[in-house]
Amino acid sequence: MTVATSGAGGPPAEAPDLAADAPAALLAPRLAQFAGVARHEHFTRAAEELGVPQPTLSRAVARLEADLGVALLARHGRTVSLTPAGRAFAHSVERALAEVARAAETARADADPGAGKVAFGFLHTMGPETMPALIRAFRETHPRVRFALVQSYGEDMIERMRSGELDLCLTSPVPDAPDLVTRRLDEQRLYLVVPADHRLAGRRRVRLAETAEESFVTLEPGYGLRRLTDDLCARAGFRPRIAFEGEEPETLRGLVAAGLGVALLPPATLPRPGVRDLSVTAPRAVREIGVAWMARRPETAPVAAFRRFLLSRRGALTG
Repeated sequence: MTVATSGAGGPPAEAPDLAADAPAALLAPRLAQFAGVARHEHFTRAAEELGVPQPTLSRAVARLEADLGVALLARHGRTVSLTPAGRAFAHSVERALAEVARAAETARADADPGAGKVAFGFLHTMGPETMPALIRAFRETHPRVRFALVQSYGEDMIERMRSGELDLCLTSPVPDAPDLVTRRLDEQRLYLVVPADHRLAGRRRVRLAETAEESFVTLEPGYGLRRLTDDLCARAGFRPRIAFEGEEPETLRGLVAAGLGVALLPPATLPRPGVRDLSVTAPRAVREIGVAWMARRPETAPVAAFRRFLLSRRGALTG
């Protein structure tokens, strides 16, 4: 299982030019044939291994040499030997063919119904409890399926799905875009989190309008929970005064405990000293959680199985 947070890795390798007249496109069909001849240094034995007529193999290697403009083989009747250029080229070809073989094997393994891989994104707030419970339940019937997990915010996960990095994701709010398929799975209550010595800390319920003069700590713009905070406050008749912005809900709880503001947050995964969670009675403070995947993109059997599993948890996702 692979776990990643938001962010990119190193720079991608430069993509080869695959236009019809590009060297890679011209040479690729004949590389495996040349590699066979290079290993045996004999056309007949290489042709037998490759399952092609010997004259066909000879012509293919001759065309390869013509395309490169360099002699790769020194002919000695029925046998051949590699020239210095041919030996260097053969080493590179073997490495390239081995990489292609590994890529093909990985693709087959990831699509294996019983032991493939699912690249899955989810919100930070679902990491400590919800995601481990979901994966444990799924692997009771699919014990060999592997996961590449990405914790991030909604907009980032959607872009990663569009780029092919993710197969599907749990996100909030549920996105609406023509290239996506989405399903609402559950809703989660949000609480007003206040310091333990706050004037409202002794209450169990509060109207959000009562916090119009408070300082808020919240997530940065672009996060779904930030948009929801702004929307709920607007519905309560005020614009929140933002004192601090962060990237992690648990960090926000720490800021609240330090007396630096109040926050609208989902339930804590573990009790946090120094804060109180108050129910919000008006407006109704909940966030929808849904699953999203790309429309019209082929999916492997493990991805389809996990998607069906998530849909079966509708209404029970957050416990």
